[in-house]
Amino acid sequence: MGAVSQSSPPKLNDATKAVHQHYKELARTKKLYSFLTIGILSVILVAALWFANASNSGKFIDRIPYFFDFVLNFLPDDPLEIFRALFDLPSPYADGSLKYDYEEGRHYLFGDFYLPEYFYEMLVTLNIAFVSTLLGGGIAFVLCFFAASNLVGSKAVRFVVRRIMELLRAFPEIVIAGLLAAILSLGPIAAIAAVSIHTIGALGKLFFEVVENADMKPDEGLRAAGASWLERVRFAIVPQVLPNFTSYALLRAEINVRASTIIGAVGGGGIGEVFRLSLSRDHAAKTYAIILLLFVTIIAVDQLSGWLRRKMVGDQAFQFGA
Repeated sequence: MGAVSQSSPPKLNDATKAVHQHYKELARTKKLYSFLTIGILSVILVAALWFANASNSGKFIDRIPYFFDFVLNFLPDDPLEIFRALFDLPSPYADGSLKYDYEEGRHYLFGDFYLPEYFYEMLVTLNIAFVSTLLGGGIAFVLCFFAASNLVGSKAVRFVVRRIMELLRAFPEIVIAGLLAAILSLGPIAAIAAVSIHTIGALGKLFFEVVENADMKPDEGLRAAGASWLERVRFAIVPQVLPNFTSYALLRAEINVRASTIIGAVGGGGIGEVFRLSLSRDHAAKTYAIILLLFVTIIAVDQLSGWLRRKMVGDQAFQFGA
């Protein structure tokens, strides 16, 4: 067989060479900007960490050798004590102190049937989260249509509604709860109000952005038939946006469960409050029991919310590139 002839690379004309040269210049410029951006962000990060370390009561580097001391020293007398604390069972280490008074927290429902203290407090936290989601989501549902540019022509109305929602989500829930606790006293009511206020602002923004991306052809048809603004929203917009609204509301419910737990630590009631007390009193078994219950509950809520969202918007919305 004869030798296989190797074809020479095609020659580029002047125009193609100019385009190729320009491409290489753009690629070099992009790399330069990327390195500059990474360098600037690295300097900012180092400066921020240095400032945080300087402001800290104990220097981070100096405390690294003691990083695991708390976990190693904060241990229950017996691993089974965690489950005794979780289910309010008698402890063989009971000495009359608060550390082992697991049975005192029982919430009797009828007869000898009781709900363990931490399960009851977890229900309080879940109640705060879900009531706040319903209240905040309901108000956000009403406000979002007045903030959408494709439904409301008045810039003044849209401006006012959007600024209200921005104000409501400007402060974290824990800050709002701290302010409301002075008015409504400590407990779940202040926590519900705080989480609801933040939920209105957060969901309101997400909702009106969904509305602005809705197909307006059904609205145009109803407008031509003489439908009122409320009828157009009800029959042309709501059926389109309701699945996404529900998905966002369920996602917000997950966030509110975590927020309600944190708010409990500042007097909002629920599992967060008993966690703060057990940790501050050095009650290891109770603390680990609460952590275990929180871990299982949050996983269960996340899985349930994800399943419901898939049922509402379909599996294709969760696929990469969908």
